[in-house]
Amino acid sequence: MTQYAGRLILGLLVLSSMAVMPALAQERISLIPQPTTLEIHEGAYIFPSVASVYAFDEFLDLASLLAEHPYAHFRPVERIKSRKRIPESGIRLILAREEDKLPADAYRLTVDTGGIAITAHQSAAIINGIMTLIQLAYTQPDGRILPAMFIEDRPRFTYRGLHLDVSRHFYPLSFLKKFIDLMALYKFNTFHWHLTDGAGWRLEIKQYPELTQKSAWRTHVNWKDWWQNGRRYLNEGNPNASGGYYTQNEARELVAYAARKGITIIPEIEMPGHSDEVLAVYPALSCSGQPYQHAEFCIGNEETFAFLTNVLNEVIAIFPSKYIHIGGDEASKESWKTCPKCQALMEKEGFKTVDELQPYAVKRIEAFLQSKGRKLIGWDELLEGGLSAGATVMSWRGEDGGVQAANAGHDVVMTPNSHLYFDYYQSDPRTQPEAIGGYIPLRKVYEYEPVPAEVAAEKAKHILGAQGNIWTEYMPTSEQVEYMAFPRALALAEVVWSNPKQRDWADFYERLQQHYGLLQKLHVNYYRPSYGVNIAIRFNPDTLTNTVSMSTEQYGTGIRYTTDGNEPDAKSAWYTEPIELSMAATVKAAFFVDSGRVGPVAVARADVHKAIGKAVSYQTPWDTYAAEEARTLVNGSKGGRQADDGQWQGFRNNVDVTVDFERREELHRVAIRFLQDHSVKAYLPGEVKVLLSDNGKNFREAGTVTNDLSPAERFRVAKTFEIHFDTPQTGRYLRIVATNVQHELLLTDEVVVY
Repeated sequence: MTQYAGRLILGLLVLSSMAVMPALAQERISLIPQPTTLEIHEGAYIFPSVASVYAFDEFLDLASLLAEHPYAHFRPVERIKSRKRIPESGIRLILAREEDKLPADAYRLTVDTGGIAITAHQSAAIINGIMTLIQLAYTQPDGRILPAMFIEDRPRFTYRGLHLDVSRHFYPLSFLKKFIDLMALYKFNTFHWHLTDGAGWRLEIKQYPELTQKSAWRTHVNWKDWWQNGRRYLNEGNPNASGGYYTQNEARELVAYAARKGITIIPEIEMPGHSDEVLAVYPALSCSGQPYQHAEFCIGNEETFAFLTNVLNEVIAIFPSKYIHIGGDEASKESWKTCPKCQALMEKEGFKTVDELQPYAVKRIEAFLQSKGRKLIGWDELLEGGLSAGATVMSWRGEDGGVQAANAGHDVVMTPNSHLYFDYYQSDPRTQPEAIGGYIPLRKVYEYEPVPAEVAAEKAKHILGAQGNIWTEYMPTSEQVEYMAFPRALALAEVVWSNPKQRDWADFYERLQQHYGLLQKLHVNYYRPSYGVNIAIRFNPDTLTNTVSMSTEQYGTGIRYTTDGNEPDAKSAWYTEPIELSMAATVKAAFFVDSGRVGPVAVARADVHKAIGKAVSYQTPWDTYAAEEARTLVNGSKGGRQADDGQWQGFRNNVDVTVDFERREELHRVAIRFLQDHSVKAYLPGEVKVLLSDNGKNFREAGTVTNDLSPAERFRVAKTFEIHFDTPQTGRYLRIVATNVQHELLLTDEVVVY
């Protein structure tokens, strides 16, 4: 007991791990998420061939989780009968006391030469401590040996979640258990299970057997094929039927499996929209009364609410979660406009527009859930009609919806599609399996802050946490789910757990290198870091030079480059730090392992051209993306992969700008670049026209380039529209007009003139 008391006293004196941990220790310990406090001491604990395990009554059942340790073996757990008889060796799960000065949701893990002690008030915290122990085993050079250490740790947020859509594609229960295992290992505590949607109903409902006899099965394996070819359902047993569902017993089995690891499962049953699969087999619940002629439930039909409450009764019996998710988003409402029953309800309730029908339905379902002791949670479209104070909002709109909900006093789970949609591309789309669009690399996830600055300080408590969403239209296999979720889920794990003052990208990325090995050992098909080189060029107007920076997702050096236009090879210069170029140059770079090039050749133009620093007048103003305002198009710097990187300037109308060279100049070439990015509704112009003038009033056309890339092209692409003059042209004023034929957004970054 003396050693244990001494460790407690030490725990009261330690500071943040980042302040006290020596550099060597940081290299040896690679936990994700980063603990609140971590100290490394002298000595180590070596697991014996069979280790003894002791636990207080409250934690006896949790001791079985130690069996997941990949290298150690344990004797049957023995009960700790009193505090005076806590063993001083072996593995001990200890119930904290008030004098331990340990927060209610925290755990304390100590390792010395005699063994390991995990101390906590709650089962959830003990589970987190055990998962830390298992993570250490996977990331140490020898998992049988642990350096002596002291960890005190607690989560920042109470809600730390991942979402998985099993409607678009069905995944077996064995994979869901693996997914839960990975969530627990990284201290997530909520699994949002998207069970129903137009692509398939996935949960057995005994009162409505056709939901799984037909609505769980469709004509095509892949969602995209089904979506483009009739969107029809088939009876179970049909030779072409593709899909599946979970029995209630299987759902209960998964609920228990997750609970054992400290994870709550929140079921989502979509309503009133996204319900084609229901209305195909129960058309009487739709406005048309006909299958395949609807998009949402008929709100004016009382049978609809009988159906929904009957379904929810069975759902509630399976899932003990506080929350039941009802979706509540993207109902088209068109069928309500001509539905006699909906119109009658509107007249009865005094509604002026059909927009009031969805809030009416949501409030009825909310009242029903409250009567069952549960709370409603749904997407932030629910805010459009007003919610009771007890409802919780899951905000995919991020700062817009989340700020509105939190400032109105609603609890909020942040899940913005700007940072936490793991169905978006995570690297260059040209190198990746097809995805729905967007671009959210690992670093963007890590840099997300769940509490928006616009939330009032006294309302910040309403931000419960954050969740990563995995929509599976383009994930037909469980391997593809893993590929899209990991390692981005690890970045989110640290965002929702660790103190934001402790978060550091470079430190996280260093620790992550050990977790690639962990994921390999657990046979996770994670996304491998890209070998592609990103070349960033920044012009310095004071020195008239370009600073060229290069980076990859690889950890460590390996980039070789050239500036003479030749392809890089094993003899080309190593990139170690940014380079300065005083002349225009074409930079080419690639990643090498040993002497072999293993990635594509990246190409970028470092320009020192005539338009840099000149005055620009805007006949049409920029909009949405100001970038560097009036100097954006002539600052010598080009945009990168993301629309919001500060160099892309946005226009809702045509681009119509004029550059004043201050005197007549001889011009040989004019170029301007545009970004097409579906995630921000940015498209290429129909054409780009170049005009010249000597007086700024009378312009003559010098050339036109027509776009040859389809707006339907899904991949993000930066396209240069360039005009070479057969004979040199002269003029003081250069005008560029780019037509906005899609009437969405034009994004451009630089006018280049030679």
